[in-house]
Amino acid sequence: MTSDSSNASTDSPDHTPSATTSDVPAFGWSGYAERVNGRFAMVGFVAILFVEAISHDTFLHWAGFLR
Repeated sequence: MTSDSSNASTDSPDHTPSATTSDVPAFGWSGYAERVNGRFAMVGFVAILFVEAISHDTFLHWAGFLR
C-alpha cells in the first residue's frame, strides 16, 4: 500500500479534498477560499476587458459611473 491509498481510507466523506488540490474546502480565510476568490476575480477582470473591447468605451462610462 502506498501512503496515498492509506490517507484516502482514513478521510471521512465530509472532508474530501478538492479535485485539483489536496486542500479541504472550508469557509473563512483558508487557502482554498482564497484560491477560488482569486479565480473569480480573474474571470471578472477578463469580463471587464471584454466589455471594453466590444463597446469601444471604458467600463466606467459603460456602467454609467462617469458621464
